[in-house]
Amino acid sequence: MAIARSSMLLGKCFPCVKKNASKIVVKRMVLDKNLLMYFDEEETYFAHDPNKICKTNDIVLIEELPQKLTKLITHRVMEVVFPHGDVTDPITGKKVIRTKYRDELEETAELYGKTDRGYDYESAPPRGWQEDKKDFSHLETYHRYSADDKNPNAVDK
Repeated sequence: MAIARSSMLLGKCFPCVKKNASKIVVKRMVLDKNLLMYFDEEETYFAHDPNKICKTNDIVLIEELPQKLTKLITHRVMEVVFPHGDVTDPITGKKVIRTKYRDELEETAELYGKTDRGYDYESAPPRGWQEDKKDFSHLETYHRYSADDKNPNAVDK
């Protein structure tokens, strides 16, 4: 069965060594006719991103280009929908952590007692404040040629 092609897709940004491009992985649910169950299937797209608006782990919206720029670059980045760690439910408008709302987790923590080790989302600074300190996702990536290379900007071949 052929997968229907769409012109706009939602995916997650991964490190990419290509100039003016971002690597986007899109998950699709594909039906296994023998088991009658849906399973995740990932497709990788390279999207034209000359301004580097998306960083690693951002959820972005990409659109198919009318003509391919190169053999690999077939889409363009339209917008960053959710910066990493700041996912919002589009229906309720509440912040989400994995599969639960933040306010529900806070209520549960109050019922059972808050711990000192718990993360406080309200007082946390926005993403990007640790750029060049602990967050190096904005730097150029390159291929790791040696197992001894421990640089976090290197991408395995």
